[in-house]
Amino acid sequence: MFEKIVLASDGSEHSLRSTTHAIELAEKFNGTIDVVYVVDGQTAKSDVLHNNGKLEIAKKRHEKMKPVVDLLERSDVEYSIHILHGEAGPTIVEFTNENGFDCVVIGSRGLNDLQTFILGSVSHKVAKRVNCPVLIVK
Repeated sequence: MFEKIVLASDGSEHSLRSTTHAIELAEKFNGTIDVVYVVDGQTAKSDVLHNNGKLEIAKKRHEKMKPVVDLLERSDVEYSIHILHGEAGPTIVEFTNENGFDCVVIGSRGLNDLQTFILGSVSHKVAKRVNCPVLIVK
């Protein structure tokens, strides 16, 4: 039923809670997890301005995902990490729909409360547009 799971993650506390739920689903249905971390244009610009090259930027992005990876490593679930570029909601939707996933697990809030207030939450955008069930974790 839920054999191919997308876990949308940004390193926030909500995404860590989402990780535990994604692991539970994957274990129950013998599934795999594809972790998606989306870097938007503003973050990409900031990364370039505040870091000393591509290797340092990649290292810091992987460090941000380390708590999620640690949880996945402690489980027996097969997983992969995807760092994508674009606006979070549409990028997650496109990745999910184009790759035939069975479920998306996403936190109800991410790291940017101001953007959520002004533009609407990423989880809401994803839930409206993906072609599979969505588990939004509070």
